[in-house]
Amino acid sequence: MSGINDFVVKFATVNGSGSASANTIFAKTLFRMGIPVSPKNIFPSNIQGLPTWYEVRVSEAGYVARRDGIDLMVAMNPQTYKEDLAEVVPGGWLFYDSTLPRIWPRDDITVLGVPIAEMCAAKWKDTRQRQLFKNMVYVGALTALLDIDVKVLESAIGDQLKGKEKLIAANMEAVALGRDYAAKHFGCPLPIRVRHAEGAKDKILISGNDAGALGAIYAGATVCAWYPITPSTSLAEAFERYAKRLRTTKDGRRLYGIVQAEDELAAIGIAIGGGWNGARAFTATSGPGISLMSEFLGLAYFAEVPVVLYDIQRGGPSTGMPTRTQQSDILSCAYASHGDTKHVLLFPANPTECFSLGAQAFDLAERLQTPVIVMSDLDIGMNDWVTDAFAWDDKHVHDRGKVVSAEELEQFKDLKGRDWGRYQDIDGDAIPYRTLPGTHPTKGAFFTRGTSHDENARYTEDGRIHARVLDRIRRKFDTAATLVPKPEITIRDKSGKTGLIYFGATTPAVHEALDLLEREGVKVNALRIKSFPFPREVASFCAAHDRVFVVEQNRDAQMRSLLMTEANVPGEKLIPALSYDGMPTTAQFVRGAVLRELRPAQAAAE
Repeated sequence: MSGINDFVVKFATVNGSGSASANTIFAKTLFRMGIPVSPKNIFPSNIQGLPTWYEVRVSEAGYVARRDGIDLMVAMNPQTYKEDLAEVVPGGWLFYDSTLPRIWPRDDITVLGVPIAEMCAAKWKDTRQRQLFKNMVYVGALTALLDIDVKVLESAIGDQLKGKEKLIAANMEAVALGRDYAAKHFGCPLPIRVRHAEGAKDKILISGNDAGALGAIYAGATVCAWYPITPSTSLAEAFERYAKRLRTTKDGRRLYGIVQAEDELAAIGIAIGGGWNGARAFTATSGPGISLMSEFLGLAYFAEVPVVLYDIQRGGPSTGMPTRTQQSDILSCAYASHGDTKHVLLFPANPTECFSLGAQAFDLAERLQTPVIVMSDLDIGMNDWVTDAFAWDDKHVHDRGKVVSAEELEQFKDLKGRDWGRYQDIDGDAIPYRTLPGTHPTKGAFFTRGTSHDENARYTEDGRIHARVLDRIRRKFDTAATLVPKPEITIRDKSGKTGLIYFGATTPAVHEALDLLEREGVKVNALRIKSFPFPREVASFCAAHDRVFVVEQNRDAQMRSLLMTEANVPGEKLIPALSYDGMPTTAQFVRGAVLRELRPAQAAAE
């Protein structure tokens, strides 16, 4: 086996051991060498003591999906030796702490034993130091084994330890300890190794939650209400961090409000209150929070109050797997709340789109006067991604929608031909005009209610009026379909009748799978859904193909159901390709799903 800038390393450690910092430094070092990397943090939902893993895919070609099989396993946790050993591909390597030597029951891999604990015990007297520096010793050994640039590594360590510069020298001592041992005892570098490259040029390394928070800042958000829940907590924390820096005046006055509420229901209630008052407001949560927020989402939908919600999806149902990823909130978000509701959904595929679509969500929410839900997930939200740098047009003017000023209220009848009414469809697009509290001393006031109301916001139990208002709100969804982001379509075979639909975090795996399939002579056209309601291009794509694979990370084919219900696509042409084990989808999975349908004999033979 050999591969320059093309392999997978996996670290098997213990949660709470301090390995996270060392593993992150490893990934950042390769990124700074210009190599695209894809780190995946696979961690337990407890605080300390259980197994944790950190995968880093190295791909100069730019493939960032998780890949099946591990080329080099850094096995630092005896609890998981058996499963870690099984993941190593034939011809691969297993690195472990040989302070307690072990016989490994495989003869098709190379075992690299380094007595890390013994070396650290001889070097440092403090128990905590020994534990922490063990991690940097194995990083040091990897610099020799993989030919990593030590100067770049030292720079990454320096950035990680800003404000703690005295620790840099000690960490570099640990690196040298591991590096010298590996160089002396093994043939370095291994056939898999790294070299400086240009694949990561002009890219950034960032998580989706950090990107989403920054998008909210640029969108003009000033109110964030949240309740802690994995994996969305870091988005609210990042917003507060950015707001302290960017929304604070020179004299220390804060131009934002952030509230940690007592529960999820209170969090979205506060955010809706902010939107009602004219602020750009949002909350962030995950699946269990969506369940609790549904009642208030129905209020915002029916009362037509703008609010943005970031749903960082995780494994369900119930508490499920809080630290694993899924795309299993699609239907619960699309139809959140009882009664007849439909919500606008946006599906970012990477942190760059968490920034751009996250910012766009606020424009859409105010333009449409409705909740907009950004459908991220744990993989995008909590993992670092090599992604395009963010772009922002400083000339961009936020779309505040149909907000009527005091002057416009005075002239409303002259301009529009009728008196203002909160829920009247003046322009035929089903979007009414709204006022903000305190706009005018005598005009523009209305009572915001969740009960049935007429076009002037007056309470009613007249079923005909109620149906009329519901019909108008439904037509607003038709307007939304013309405003939301259009799908991304890739045509690889103009006459081909096989299509594939995907969205969100499955994007890297699908892109790689399409390349793999084309090399085997199988060309598949593809469409990436970026939003719901579906723009007309989605139905057109389905109509143009005899069979359409739908790749998604849930058990019940939720996106397929939405396509059948909302785009009237016949179910018999939609072939589900479902992955729901909590791990990011791989290109091998997508390829296999397609070949099982198109080339069953080949798929069975494999």
